[in-house]
Amino acid sequence: MKAAVIREHGGVECVTIDELPDPRAGEGEVVLAVRSAALNHLDIWIRKGRPGLQLDMPHVLGSDGAGVVVEVGPKTHGINVGDEVLLNPGLSCGFCESCRRGQQSQCLSFGIVGMSRPGTFAEKAAVPFQNVLPKPAHLNFDEAAALPLAYQTAWRMLMTRAGLRAGETVLIHGIGGGVALAALQLAKLAGGEVIVTSSSDQKLSKAKTIGADHTINYRTVDDLSVKVKDITKGRGVDIVIDSVGAGTWSTNFGIVRRGGSIVLCGVTTGPEAPTDLRALYWNQLTVMGSTMGSNEDVRQMLRAVETAKLKPVMDSIKSLEEIRDAMSRMEAAEQFGKIVVRIPK
Repeated sequence: MKAAVIREHGGVECVTIDELPDPRAGEGEVVLAVRSAALNHLDIWIRKGRPGLQLDMPHVLGSDGAGVVVEVGPKTHGINVGDEVLLNPGLSCGFCESCRRGQQSQCLSFGIVGMSRPGTFAEKAAVPFQNVLPKPAHLNFDEAAALPLAYQTAWRMLMTRAGLRAGETVLIHGIGGGVALAALQLAKLAGGEVIVTSSSDQKLSKAKTIGADHTINYRTVDDLSVKVKDITKGRGVDIVIDSVGAGTWSTNFGIVRRGGSIVLCGVTTGPEAPTDLRALYWNQLTVMGSTMGSNEDVRQMLRAVETAKLKPVMDSIKSLEEIRDAMSRMEAAEQFGKIVVRIPK
């Protein structure tokens, strides 16, 4: 089979399209004929290498995917050859304390397809049978592949961690990426008022068309916190959704209301930032980290998507041979929505 692989860590030049043996379904596994796979920032971090990350090379990249089941291994149930499915890329042991509490993303051995095992930028992928779910009928394979990682991450941040309620105000940094746009769509679906930020007027204009109530170009305002306070009549927002990290962290404490929540899921601008502890305790803020989602988060997210007939925001569709261009586009933050790699039959 054809697959996008790395044999060493580095820039996009390390990614090659190679011929690899077809995977086989082991015990408790199924093999998918991947029809579409979607990019995430995780793919870039894995390609570059992270402290403690050890991969068996050559390593197949890609975490999100949708396709057709072509092989079912022993000790599986509820899945048949020919089923059209999408992949939940979160991997957990199923037996530890966290898994038994239904918090699979807190599992001590938590991993992600494309990092902990070979990924989806390939014609076929072997995955645990528990990680495949029926493809929503209103979505094609490209749309289904764009859904799992970003939308479960946004769902957990908004609903499970921050407990978003109708009428609350949410600020989302850096609109244009997959998690940020997922958060915008889901927050509006739940009845939230949404403020989004970007340095691109074009992205802000697009965000307005899909539901953003207020947009802020942070490069053209003197003080983002003052602008947010103007919009909220001095109150501040109930929830800040941050996938940016160091570049926005200090600002968050000036834009959230007393008793509000800051939820962080990414560090695209760096992992270290100062925190004003006085603002934290005096304003009784709740600061939370969030990673992916539990099985229940995924179930609830998919149910909401199916009921509302929601479709993920798509940036572009690339071929497997265009994977380097796709990664470069994401790395340069040029995308608005999910970049999908279409795998030929």
